[in-house]
Amino acid sequence: MDGWCAMADRPVPARRGASWSQARRADGLALRRAIPDRLLPVLVAAMAVLAAMALAGATGARVLSARWTTGAASIVTVQVPRPDDPARPGNGTPPPLSRADAVLAALADVPGASRVHRLDKAELEALLSPWLGHDGDFALALPAVIELHLDRAGTVDADTLAARLNARAPDTLVERNSLWSDRLGDLARSLQTCAILAVLIVVAVAAATIAATTHAGLGARRQAIELIHSLGATDGYIAGRFARRTAMLAFTGGLIGSLLALPLLVLLSRLAAPFAGATPPAMATLPDASRWASLLDALPVPLAVTLLSLAPAAALIGWLTTQVTVRTWLRRLP
Repeated sequence: MDGWCAMADRPVPARRGASWSQARRADGLALRRAIPDRLLPVLVAAMAVLAAMALAGATGARVLSARWTTGAASIVTVQVPRPDDPARPGNGTPPPLSRADAVLAALADVPGASRVHRLDKAELEALLSPWLGHDGDFALALPAVIELHLDRAGTVDADTLAARLNARAPDTLVERNSLWSDRLGDLARSLQTCAILAVLIVVAVAAATIAATTHAGLGARRQAIELIHSLGATDGYIAGRFARRTAMLAFTGGLIGSLLALPLLVLLSRLAAPFAGATPPAMATLPDASRWASLLDALPVPLAVTLLSLAPAAALIGWLTTQVTVRTWLRRLP
């Protein structure tokens, strides 16, 4: 037991002119007993894992939203029935064109068009195989399917384009994918909102847990705190001692939680990589604990940065919560 603890167990000495520097060097708060170093890190580690999962969901939803909206919204699909029949003549006397060729020529003149591609037989078979099988022997004549890719600044009115194409090839269908891209974007934004709310809930629970632990520590060391406070210890000094202890424990818990969440995040990243248009990390099995750096390399950069920031964020939350809790408690002392 250190100097202040010994003083806390004896009556208040009559001589109060003792040097405050000596009092500052002696720690009478016994913070190792007031705030145990086992329970709080475990609780913070569990919350860090939950926060990592929620932040991973938010990051994944943002990446998928960007890919879905830019990918689906920039493609216009055109179906041309009877593609080999002759097209209606256009202005002037153009050479005779098939319906598919006439539509291709018209699409090439669309403002903002970056690429016009007609799906070949192999691509059509791959597109229809989930429904019609893989033998490639279709009983019905297939229409020509043409994809119009727009650049980022390109926009097109589906009704106007359909009227223009039907003038050369009647019964041509134009499908604008913006409706689906808008729905996918709304879904991704709702997932982001839910993830952010989950993170806020985890932060609130973590702050409440740290505040409750600090209150318990203050109650356990009340006599010693009242003594050194009466001898001249400032609120900032006492709050700082508690805050440093709590921040260290919270940082430890956040670091443990980050290490526990890392393999899970790598697994989720590998599963989600095809949907984001990325190549899954090239690792057949997860590396052992001595190769955590390779696990971080397997994560997307935003997710890796988020994971590395969990421990400092936990320490900051612990420090701020403890400062507020201790200062509020000290103001209520008689």
